Amino acid sequence: MYLFIFPRSGTSGGRLRAMTGRSHGWSLSGPAPDRCRRSGTMWLLAVLVPLLRLYLCGMKVLWYQMRHRSFRLPVLPQQKGRVAIVTGGTRGMGLETARHLAGLGMRVIIAGNEREEGSAAIRTINAESGEGQAEFMFVDLTSLKSVRHFAQAFRDRGLPLHVLVNNAGTMLVPERRTEDGFEFHWSLNYLGHFLLTNLLLDLLKSSGGRGCCSRIINMSSATHYAGELHLDDLNRRICYSSHGAYAQSKLALVLFTYYLQEQLSAGGFPVTAIAVDPGMVDTALYDNLWTLAQMLKRPVAKILFRTPAEGASISVYAAAAAEMEGVGGCYLYNGRKTRSSESSYDAELQEQLWKKSCQLVGL
Repeated sequence: MYLFIFPRSGTSGGRLRAMTGRSHGWSLSGPAPDRCRRSGTMWLLAVLVPLLRLYLCGMKVLWYQMRHRSFRLPVLPQQKGRVAIVTGGTRGMGLETARHLAGLGMRVIIAGNEREEGSAAIRTINAESGEGQAEFMFVDLTSLKSVRHFAQAFRDRGLPLHVLVNNAGTMLVPERRTEDGFEFHWSLNYLGHFLLTNLLLDLLKSSGGRGCCSRIINMSSATHYAGELHLDDLNRRICYSSHGAYAQSKLALVLFTYYLQEQLSAGGFPVTAIAVDPGMVDTALYDNLWTLAQMLKRPVAKILFRTPAEGASISVYAAAAAEMEGVGGCYLYNGRKTRSSESSYDAELQEQLWKKSCQLVGL
């Protein structure tokens, strides 16, 4: 999910990563040296190159969506007795995912950082299902402390966990740091979900069984094709690009998915991990665009973008479809397994990212 026009003032410009060592792309950044602002070439590399890459990805996806119908969910089996966590489930695709899973009989815990939106979402879902199948629990995915508190609070309840939908995300936000010092896209889109998944992994393992695996669904996007990872400079970006930061976080989710599935399969655990791509969806992700860009986007979105319900269908399918039982370590787009970027299959990069992520979150 992305758009290919400039974000609001302050979102881009200011830093470019050091191009040293093996380059796998955009990384977290520290304080910005003035030299980036003095160097037009560095600014072009840091800001315009990622923007153009995302522009090309966006054009390809829009062209595909013009020629193909959105994925339609098949009839799904009832999910009574199963428990799911959906991050970012208070609005947009997260809300639609939670609504559909609750409608199938799942007990759904919406994990988010907006209490009022959470309460409204719960009222809506429970009114529709009529069974009180949804509830809200607070978590701030940009805070490692908050993620740990959420995971412990959930474990203390003694509930099983059959489905974890890592849906929450942000895009093109102005440059900022989290309380732990991480770049915002990296922390919210990827690192918080990495920690949450690992803290709940034992519960997912114990809740799954033969012929009834627990499922982890990671929300990526086609922007990962434009993403790069630069592991030896994760905390020192010299010039900042919100486009590059977003693409990096989505690539990291795919790498994480594949490596996690490899470890789960090697251990014989009844858990699967899937990366899903919802296509270009009209959600609040685009709220950080300039006012003019918002105006340009609206008519395009009405014609070519998918609705939140359509975008959520792929996550619901991955979470509940009988034909997805035991299927993991893949990238799902429009209901089909699709080949992800070449770099996402780099086993060495997958392992390096895993180890670095463990180091960053203290695992």
